[in-house]
Amino acid sequence: MSNTRTDDRQTTTAASIRERALARMVEIVGSAHAIADPDAQSPYLHELRGLYVGKTPLVLRPASTREVAEILAIANEARIGVVPQGGNTGLVGGQTPSPDGSEIVLSLSRLDRVRAVDAQGGTMIVEAGVTLAAAQEAAARVDRLFPLSLASEASCQIGGALATNAGGTGVLAYGNARALTLGVEVVTADGQVWDGLRTLKKDNTGYDLRDLFVGSEGTLGVITAAALKLYPRPAETAVALAALPDIDAVARLFRLAEARGHAGLTAFEFMSRVTLELVTRHIPNSKLPLRTPAAWYVLLEISSPETGGLADATLQRLLTEASEQGLVTDAVVAASLAQAQALWRLRETASEAQRHEGGSIKHDVSVPVARIPEFIAAASATVERVCPGARPVAFGHFGDGNVHFNVTQPAGMDKAAFLALWSEMAGAVHDVVGALSGSISAEHGIGQLKRRELLRFKSPLEIALMRKIKAALDPHGILNPGKLL
Repeated sequence: MSNTRTDDRQTTTAASIRERALARMVEIVGSAHAIADPDAQSPYLHELRGLYVGKTPLVLRPASTREVAEILAIANEARIGVVPQGGNTGLVGGQTPSPDGSEIVLSLSRLDRVRAVDAQGGTMIVEAGVTLAAAQEAAARVDRLFPLSLASEASCQIGGALATNAGGTGVLAYGNARALTLGVEVVTADGQVWDGLRTLKKDNTGYDLRDLFVGSEGTLGVITAAALKLYPRPAETAVALAALPDIDAVARLFRLAEARGHAGLTAFEFMSRVTLELVTRHIPNSKLPLRTPAAWYVLLEISSPETGGLADATLQRLLTEASEQGLVTDAVVAASLAQAQALWRLRETASEAQRHEGGSIKHDVSVPVARIPEFIAAASATVERVCPGARPVAFGHFGDGNVHFNVTQPAGMDKAAFLALWSEMAGAVHDVVGALSGSISAEHGIGQLKRRELLRFKSPLEIALMRKIKAALDPHGILNPGKLL
């Protein structure tokens, strides 16, 4: 009986400590920015695709790095899990709290200041809650380019983009989020603030802590601000959509585009016929501006630092040569900004179009560029074996090897029955990726979705080293529990 009473007292004490900690957190942000009502919390608890739905006692919306630090210090002391969240556009459940309601959500959307822009130095410092579109606009106002570009850029935030090391359409020319980051400001698990907002292009003074936090999915610290690289804005760009007979022709066109476009090749996006059929079927005011359908399509962009039609001339010569080699069967070059935007919209709405066709099992993977045709063939055969009649919807960033190999359910199949195949199909597709020396996550991260798969594709030593880093920086495991590791 005495043991039972002791256990009850310990439970009561732990509960009271937790309640006092939560109350202190509310005081820090103010009651107007501490959301406890389940209905008001809903936008913060549902992952975009509906795969994960969480529960939380509080959604906290701090307005400063200091408030974030105070919240984490309390959470660390009380052993309360904290789930950092940006624009809630992640696709692997990394931003969603657990269903048991034990974790708080830390929304960084109010940290939305552009602190500094240095056009001459080619840098800017922005807070984590600044949307990607707003960061692009801040750069444009001083005639500079921040080249990170995603379909969700109107709502995704810089903190989340860095936490997942986002990629997007500009990686070919400018690199991913990590490559565009010079420094970060991070709040550690125990509430300390590391000011790493250096704008130096070279700093070889020990371990690169910046790269440790970028891509860590909020499991090692909370990024509250970042120093980002800016580039000169292209004087002109030329955009084209080309039709190709097969995936091998896509690979050959890419090699030709690299040779003719050099550094001016700023985008090379590829899409299957099925992908564009879904877009033109379901996305309003979208149409294929080519005479005849093809097996594959490529969206090319050539940029030039000079005016005078150089970008357009380079693109026209490239397409002419590709046509003479039998690589391109048809093509259209945008004659205006509106036409260029319409071509880009065909690519950017590919994921949205799939939602109208029922269930979709998605794979964000990368393989060596030269092996993309091999991957497409092997993965397509694998999908047919797992679920006959399922429709591969393949598109992505050919130049960096990133394939979004999504699979739409067979027409007429029960959606739930199809989605029940997710683990089997993903595992089979990932086996193909592994055999080709690829990665099971190119730009979306691991989150909750790929935790088990990570153990299959990372060596025991890699996993052990990652766990040691986690234990060193977050010994009580409060930062984004259950994600990545």
